[in-house]
Amino acid sequence: MRVATGRASLSDGRMFSVVVEGYGIGRQRQAQRTFNLPFNQLQGMVQMVARQGWRILSVTPVESAENSNTPPGSVPAAAPATQPASEPVPAAPSAPPAAKPAVTHAPSHAAVPVNTYKPKDPFVGTVIENYSLVGEGAIGRVNHITFDLAGGEPQLQYLEGQSIGIIPEGTDANGKPHKLRLYSIASTRHGDNMAGHTVSLCVRQLQYEKDGETINGVCSTYLCDIEPGAKVKITGPVGKEMLLPDDEDANVIMLATGTGIAPMRTYLRRMFEPTERETNGWHFRGKAWLFMGAPKTPNLLYDADFELYQSAFPDNFRYTKAISREQENARGGRMYIQDRVLEHADEIFAMIENPKTHVYMCGLKGMEPGIDEAMSAAAAAKGLDWAELRPALKKAERWHVETY
Repeated sequence: MRVATGRASLSDGRMFSVVVEGYGIGRQRQAQRTFNLPFNQLQGMVQMVARQGWRILSVTPVESAENSNTPPGSVPAAAPATQPASEPVPAAPSAPPAAKPAVTHAPSHAAVPVNTYKPKDPFVGTVIENYSLVGEGAIGRVNHITFDLAGGEPQLQYLEGQSIGIIPEGTDANGKPHKLRLYSIASTRHGDNMAGHTVSLCVRQLQYEKDGETINGVCSTYLCDIEPGAKVKITGPVGKEMLLPDDEDANVIMLATGTGIAPMRTYLRRMFEPTERETNGWHFRGKAWLFMGAPKTPNLLYDADFELYQSAFPDNFRYTKAISREQENARGGRMYIQDRVLEHADEIFAMIENPKTHVYMCGLKGMEPGIDEAMSAAAAAKGLDWAELRPALKKAERWHVETY
């Protein structure tokens, strides 16, 4: 069964430029974002802005596609001066280029950069920014941290879905240097500012109780506390499990909890951020579906970005949330990501039947049994054996898992 990949109708040729304020969390809250939309998407955007508590500063008509050299849905060459360079502007979908031959596999593993910098000789990067990703009332502490990679010989390059290692400063209880910790990369290969020499991480501070005392994770606390300008030892990149397929018509199902959203953010920015699309020359035309699990609404990481993508690309992106402490499942218990998978099992399996569909799972290892249980039940309802189907998907490089 082929999943529909039709584009939004632009039967009304009018285009409008919408400037929104109040986007983001923390110090990003006052950031402005500008994006172009066709007339028939304006109402949905206005409703979404109202739900998020943002403010529309202006809605102005722009030249129609027939009278302008700018394709529908494209972004003006110059963004407003008040907009941070690290926040590319979302837009409505542009007309895709001519179809290419179908390619359903991931990039050649031989071409994937790995271990450019090793623990014994790490790259020393500089912190550019470090800000909170969670809202008021959230559980825990999660930060978005960006490092400058410029000046490396060779340059530390990476692909979406890879990880880097961080070696925290200081020594352990035995006086030895701390060992590196791996973190999934949260930025595309071009970086958040599209300069091509930065990398971003999404880091949750690890905390646990031991003998009545709160213990803070060494590396996660080091990163969450780090100040712009600080130097950090970086290794990698590593990982080939979570790479995106090359096919622009592929379908991508994403299952994420907590900071497992990091690789999913890279995929979605590559697919839907207009400046990223313009730079990478890769115009996603398939169906992307994100299932995101969090304990509370303020813990939904990058939620504003995903809401904007869903509004601007309604035919290509779907965003489903499982908020355990605020929502109930069909049995009256807490709503977890596996409950959402079970709710939408028929649609998920219809997508999996398409050989162009890939499934990505990232987050705490404890999510795997629940997902397996939900998929097993859904498969059984169709007369299928999930224990046989999952290895087949894995062998075909269509089932990608990175848990910790």
